[in-house]
Amino acid sequence: MKIPLRQYANLLSAYLKPQWPRVLVLAVLVLANIGLSLFNPQILKSFIDMASAGATVQALLGAGVLFMGIAIAGQIILVGETYMAQNIGLTATNQMRADLTTHCLSLDSSFHNAHTPGELIERVDGDVATLGNFFSQFVVQLFANGLLLLGVLILLFQVDWRAGAALTLFTIISFVVLNAMSNLAGPRWAAARQASAVLFGFIEERLAGTEDIRACGATSYVMRRLAERSRDLLRRNVSASIVDMSTWGAIIFLFAVGTAVALAMGATLYAAGNITVGTIFLIYTYTTMLSRPIELISREIQNLQQAGAGISRIQDLLATHSTIVEHPRAALPDGPLSIEFDGVTFGYGAAEGDSSETPVVRGLSLRVDAGQRLGLLGRTGSGKTTLTRLLFRLYDPGQGTVRLNGVDVRDLALADLRQRVAIVTQDIQLFHASVRDNLTFFNPAIPDWRILQVLDDMGLNDWLSHLPDGLNTKLAPGGSGLSAGEAQLLAFARVFLKEPGLVILDEASSRLDPATEHRLEQAVDRLLLGRTGIIIAHRLATVQRVDHIVILEDGACGESGPREQLARDPGSRFARLLHTGLEEALA
Repeated sequence: MKIPLRQYANLLSAYLKPQWPRVLVLAVLVLANIGLSLFNPQILKSFIDMASAGATVQALLGAGVLFMGIAIAGQIILVGETYMAQNIGLTATNQMRADLTTHCLSLDSSFHNAHTPGELIERVDGDVATLGNFFSQFVVQLFANGLLLLGVLILLFQVDWRAGAALTLFTIISFVVLNAMSNLAGPRWAAARQASAVLFGFIEERLAGTEDIRACGATSYVMRRLAERSRDLLRRNVSASIVDMSTWGAIIFLFAVGTAVALAMGATLYAAGNITVGTIFLIYTYTTMLSRPIELISREIQNLQQAGAGISRIQDLLATHSTIVEHPRAALPDGPLSIEFDGVTFGYGAAEGDSSETPVVRGLSLRVDAGQRLGLLGRTGSGKTTLTRLLFRLYDPGQGTVRLNGVDVRDLALADLRQRVAIVTQDIQLFHASVRDNLTFFNPAIPDWRILQVLDDMGLNDWLSHLPDGLNTKLAPGGSGLSAGEAQLLAFARVFLKEPGLVILDEASSRLDPATEHRLEQAVDRLLLGRTGIIIAHRLATVQRVDHIVILEDGACGESGPREQLARDPGSRFARLLHTGLEEALA
């Protein structure tokens, strides 16, 4: 896998530049550790030569104390180096996770339809985790170990030029061999990361559907598919690991050869009377020290390959851009908003690049004046929910224009648009967080008195009083432990706190019992007061409060008009629905 060096450099610059003081401290610690590592063998050489020459105990003891002091200082520096490296790496990777999460949240619905949450979690967490060492140590270690390697070779030349020349040649051969093997692991690690993403996506999706899987007796099938994906991940990890181990095997063999060369060179020079016993030890020690920079540089190269696999996938994700592009040229006023669909045609396949799919909405035109309530009826698949998604600009129409207060929604900032439009569906998303955070969507600017007022309007005071910590009580994941009615009322409370100009109720009461629905209907009346409303419903009672009716048929407007006028017209489709019963006719 060939990734341009510029990409590595840009990534390092983006996430290490804000941490330059810590990176500088890390570099100083690494260099200090290298200096001590080069100096300590000189003390041992002197100790051996002094002992051979019959030096006093005091002199030998002084050399030993100096050696121990330097060794202890080296360990202290190593602890500081490790701490600083981990701090830098975690800070950089956490910032990258935040950036990737923000980017994923900014992408449009067509992207999220094509990727499971589990796959994205593996991208945001798993791929980024492989970059921890890349951020914390790559440049510093590469530079520092290059200096260590150069320092050892210079000192060997000072000992004897023949030893220096022989071990320099050994170093060159080692790097040539390791470089030849360095490009084998990258593609295998990239394949392993992709297999891991597929496995995580599968697990996430199946865990989310646990009840349906067990109810349908599909547990064995799921376990078989899990085993298949696990085996694929195992095979790819084993393949990448074998290549890595082959590289390490080559390193160990080369180190053994280097040690043999050093011992042979030392024995030859000693036999000729050119060096002392201490110098033999010094040559041997420096030769073994060569293994450290060669090994670490090779490790950094392999870590770079693993990082390259993660970087490639992360870059692919960051290169994915939303089809929903903001060009804010206008803003929405306070108060109720008018709605207009002007010749709108839309198909999900077209939004995702498949122009052959039949449009869900076809040439639709309709208008709702500010403050009016529109009842939107139609069979499943007729395009009701699609219209709400177009209003939220989760998708853009293939043809035509969607306007709010006469402004094309494509000319609005997304934050402004979604602040002024609110939706409540039958599927309520509640977080494993406090009641306050679930209602405010983690906005600390909303005061508690306002939250309590809204909960009182929703008739949830009694429910709140039974919670152990009031607004600070944490809800269970997914809102388990709440009834459907309580969850729905909490969703309504969210809308009250948002103060939108347009409220969309997408079959919000379809799963409630009659008593809870009556309670909810009272909340709906308060919610729609002074606001424009779109109500998508199957129940007769729900559409009694609307001003205008639109019946969708295959994505087009089958019938439209004032509710009372259509209800009085026996030939209208709406009148027949009232006679038949909405639940049965629209099922």
